[in-house]
This record gives sequence, C-alpha cells and structure tokens, in this order.
Amino acid sequence: MGGYVLGFQEIDQTQVAIVGGKGAHLGELSRIEGIRVPAGFCVTTDAFRRIMAEAPSIDNRLDRLSRLNPDDRETIRTLSAEIRWIIEGIAIADDLAAEITLALARLGEQAAYAVRSSATAEDLPTASFAGQQDTYLNIVGPAAILQHISRCWASLFTERAVTYRLRNGFDHRKVHMAVVVQQMVFPEAAGILFTADPVTSNRKVVAVEATLGLGEALASGLVNADAYKVRDSEVVAKAVATKQLGIRASPGGGTHEEAIDPERQDQPVLTDAQVVRLAQLGRRIEAHFAHPQDIEWCLVDDAFQIVQSRPITTLFPIPAVDDQENHVYISVGHQQMMTDPMKPL
Repeated sequence: MGGYVLGFQEIDQTQVAIVGGKGAHLGELSRIEGIRVPAGFCVTTDAFRRIMAEAPSIDNRLDRLSRLNPDDRETIRTLSAEIRWIIEGIAIADDLAAEITLALARLGEQAAYAVRSSATAEDLPTASFAGQQDTYLNIVGPAAILQHISRCWASLFTERAVTYRLRNGFDHRKVHMAVVVQQMVFPEAAGILFTADPVTSNRKVVAVEATLGLGEALASGLVNADAYKVRDSEVVAKAVATKQLGIRASPGGGTHEEAIDPERQDQPVLTDAQVVRLAQLGRRIEAHFAHPQDIEWCLVDDAFQIVQSRPITTLFPIPAVDDQENHVYISVGHQQMMTDPMKPL
C-alpha cells in the first residue's frame, strides 16, 4: 500500500514505532500458521504526526499537561478535552483520505469495520495501556471510517490515557497514534484468553473467559463471563455465569445492548472441546511471541478468530534457564521496623 497505510501482511512485531503496539501484534499474528485474523490495515503514525503538525496550538497545552500532578483531575480533564477537540476539527488532507479510501476499496468499502486505536506506548511487555484509548465497532462507509480515524487520533488524549502516562512516566510528545482498520466479525461468542493464570500466575494453566455476542460486553464490565481453566488439554475448572445482556452489531452501524433469551442465560457459552481447542491456539501464539499472552478472540461458525494479543504484564518474572531441569524459585520480602517510642535526641 502507500506511505500512510500498511496492510497487515506488510507488518511485523518490530514496527511498533510505525503502527503502534496493537497494529504490530496484529501484523505478527497474521503470520502465524493456523491463526485466523480478520483482514485489515493500519494508518501509520506518520499520518498522526502530519495531523499534529497542523495544530501548533496543541504545543502549549502539552507543555502544561506534562507539568501536572496525575491527581489534578480537573485540569487534566479540561486540557485533554481541548486537545481532542482541536484534533477532531482538523480536516484529513485529500491525499491521505484517498490512500485510506483505496485501502478500504480493496477490502470492500461498504463492509463493516472496527476502527481501533494503536498507540506506540501500548501492549508493551511492561505497560499494556489496555482500554486507555478508544475503539469503534461496526463502522460502515468511507466517510464514517475517516471520522472515526480522527476520533482514534484524538483518543490519545483521553483523560484516562493522559493520567496513565503521567503516572507511568511516559512523555506525551513521544507517544504517537496509529489506527487499525479491521474487517468486522459478528461472533456468536467472544472473550479473553490468558496463557498463564492471571490470579495464581501458574504458567501451565490457561484461563478463558467467554460471553455471548461481542467481546465489548466483557471488556466494559457489562456482563459476567463464563470462566474456564485448562491444563494439559483438559478443562480442570469451569464456572458458568448468568448472562442477561450481550452487545450486538446494529444494522445501521454501531452496537447496542441486547437481552439474552432466558433459556440461554445459564447455558455454557463454549463446549469443553471448544475451550481446549482455543487453549491450544493460545499456546501456539504464546510460543510464537515467547511470552505469556493476553488474547482477545471471537467464535464465528465454530472457528476461532484472533483480534488481539498482548504480553501479560502482571506476572512475576522467572529467570531464564537453558536446561530442562525442574527449578524452585523463592521470592522473599523483608521489612524491619522499630515499634518502641523514640526519645528526643
């Protein structure tokens, strides 16, 4: 494709600076044999830099943001809202819009798409930034997609994203935004898979969460999910939740909440065989990235499609070894205090 747009087939995990964390992982996922990834492309960070260059008034606001305390929520809210308003008001240049529209035409310009933020400080081994920027589902038509690309650029400056960067020491000026445009899938079920148990950190246990409809219901906390644990290709634990609501795609674009039929509310979302098959896909992805993964999946016509994979950032690190022996690691914390009163010196 052109200078501002890269198809997934042109992307690998080394290109975070160009397509952001999410885009780089999707490109790499597309290269793994046996892993299905919905087709798409990335609008690169060069496009974002070009947009930002057309708004010099943002510079002063970025200077002010960088000096704020992360707990100064009111000032952060005000400044970040001003920056988003400026970015969304910048018209996308004709040549850039034409390049995006051409990429859409190759995939089907009247199809539905997910328009997803992909920041350069996102899905990193040490900081996930999960949920800090915006994603828009079931967007139809070139004009709407261009509008939502602008919204994704602006979402680099949501209040929560700005606060997260301040707390974690990321420079606002050094983080850039790419945008993923990906063919929409309309799943019967969706959810999250962890290739290491996020509660116990057991790397031999795969944890799966599943809900009916789009995974957004789970990500937003709208519903309780079925939970499964898999070890050695066997489901070793299962908890089926009551699922009263789901999120579905709306015919005219966007999404809506939908009540689940009462007879389905207490039924398992996945069969045990499907859970085991999903866990095996997770292990294949983990082996490719050589790190435990947090994976977003969809089930369409009994086939699993992967829409994101990122490193799990909360696991206690295990020292690297080059043998096949068993090892025991002990983590020891020590605190010492004096409880007696201290006399004045």
